[in-house]
Formats: sequence, C-alpha cells, structure tokens
Amino acid sequence: MLRVLVDRPNNRARFLILGSASPDIVKKVSETLAGRVEFIELSGFDLQEVQIDLLEKLWIRGGFPRSFLAKKGEDSMSWREGFIRTFLNRDIPQIGITIPAAAMRRFWTMLAHYHGQTWNASELGRSMSLTDKTVRFYLDISVERSWSGNYNPGMKT
Repeated sequence: MLRVLVDRPNNRARFLILGSASPDIVKKVSETLAGRVEFIELSGFDLQEVQIDLLEKLWIRGGFPRSFLAKKGEDSMSWREGFIRTFLNRDIPQIGITIPAAAMRRFWTMLAHYHGQTWNASELGRSMSLTDKTVRFYLDISVERSWSGNYNPGMKT
C-alpha cells in the first residue's frame, strides 16, 4: 500500500514510519521499498549531549531518555528492568529468534562480568555449557541493529 503512494508521479510527500512500533514493519519496508527508503537510527544520549558532570549518571543509567531523566535511581532501574524484560520476552521472539529469555539474560550477565577482558567465545561457552558457536550467535543477536528475522544458526542452544 505504501509503495503505491511513494511511487506516484511527482510525489513530494514524505512518510515517517516508526519501526520500533513493530519489527515486522521494518522487515516489510526493506522488502517493498528498496531504493525508496532511508533508515535513521536514533540512539540514546551520549556524553556530547549531556554535561560532563553527569558522566557517572550516564554510565550507570545509560542513554535512554526515560532511564537517564528519571527523578530517582529506583525509577531508572525499574525502567531498565522493564525494557530488558520486554526486549527478551517479546521483541527477540517477535523477529523470529527462538532463544529462551532466561538464556539470553544469563548470557548478558556473563558478558557483563567479562567486560574489559579479551573476548574468548570458547571460555564463555564452557562457563554456560554452550558451544563457542552458540555464544557467538548470542553475541550477534545482541549487537545486530538491522535484524532481518531470518536467523538460522543451525546449532543446538
């Protein structure tokens, strides 16, 4: 439907489609509007956008506006917990990735404990009773920004 509107002769209209509302929309947009669409990623606040004296707050709360701007630390923590729960329980499965939320949460926790160390997928996999290939797949899911929803890891998790 949108492609018909976009392809009208002399069309000067612009459309804003928020992919965060539904990952399926982003997938369909990329399939049907190739060459007619631009994706703009909006990240959270960074140090250039906040005052240097708020560095610790930014480090602890992250750059998402609701977390960073919360009046109390407890409210920020509650928002972050809700975000993580929603992401793991709804968003990841919605794009076709079938990893139990608890397994991904455990992976993120282990990854946080390894922060600042040399990445060793085999070591991390052993500590979680997973293969290094599975751990790499979990990492790919965690950092992928333009999910197609077509992951096929070909591995047992």
